[in-house]
Amino acid sequence: MPRFAANLTMLFTERPFPERFAAARAAGFHFVEYLFPYASPARELRRLLDDNGLTQVLFNLPCGDWTAGDRGIAADPGRVAEFRDGVPLAVEYAKTLGVTRLNCLAGKLAHGVTEAEAFDALAENVAYAADMLAGEGITLVIEAINRFDIPGFVLCRTSQVMALLDAVGRPNAAMQYDVYHAQRQEGELAATLAANLPRIGHIQIADNPGRHQPGTGEIHFPFLFAELDRLGYGGYIGLEYVPTPDTEASLAWVAAMGQTL
Repeated sequence: MPRFAANLTMLFTERPFPERFAAARAAGFHFVEYLFPYASPARELRRLLDDNGLTQVLFNLPCGDWTAGDRGIAADPGRVAEFRDGVPLAVEYAKTLGVTRLNCLAGKLAHGVTEAEAFDALAENVAYAADMLAGEGITLVIEAINRFDIPGFVLCRTSQVMALLDAVGRPNAAMQYDVYHAQRQEGELAATLAANLPRIGHIQIADNPGRHQPGTGEIHFPFLFAELDRLGYGGYIGLEYVPTPDTEASLAWVAAMGQTL
């Protein structure tokens, strides 16, 4: 049965961020993830995890200026130094928080940069980060994001991520498979998972359309969960969805689909 992680960037947003840890535990979660930890001291985040009996399973490497529109800088040949300067910071947070998976956002194709140049920069940066993380027992995951939500995102299909992993050739590099983005961009969820599961290190879910909780759209999640069990997926599944009408009500799908937190 899947191990679900509450994404605290997306869930419980009616509360200030520090209060979301207790809200997640009260809702029955044992695992959490969120986009970025860097605005808070690592020791404070560690305390929030410990006080609420939670395990954090994932966060992202620094990705540039999010508020200015950056969605990753790893594929930008002009920002290699900035990307690499962020890796040690992520490692220090991961060590304090006990996180063993970090996600790398490739970002949007930079102005004046060809797709080939972006791919080469991304491969070199991913290899660099994976090598730094390997010594700490951390896996680097890389995700594809659909180009309807983020036009110009460098990686938008599973095949592109797999080609990147082939080019990088690091045993601690894997794919983060986001079901919502995959459904929007390419579909074929079950077949893609079956074909690539050994190289998938983390999964995130939301339904489509709307990016809301399972059961609000077209994806047949009971089948998908059963398929992941059949395939033997032993990792975590992050709930990276926009809850409707609110987080507590949105969690009704868990019991309705025969799952537990």
